[in-house]
Amino acid sequence: MNNSVIIDTGMRCLIETLGDVGAERFISLMIKEPFDYTKWQKGLFKDMTVEQIGGMAARYCSENPN
Repeated sequence: MNNSVIIDTGMRCLIETLGDVGAERFISLMIKEPFDYTKWQKGLFKDMTVEQIGGMAARYCSENPN
């Protein structure tokens, strides 16, 4: 996947989830605030079991077949 496709897909996801204004706000916050994705990701599933994460992934896949 090239950078243009990633940007386009990401923007569509942001707009679908947050709306136009929320997506703009998110981008603005990301630019202004220092953000360490690796550090954030380590805490994302901190209190979840592998089974819980797997269940979430399975639900997502069944709800988003494409």
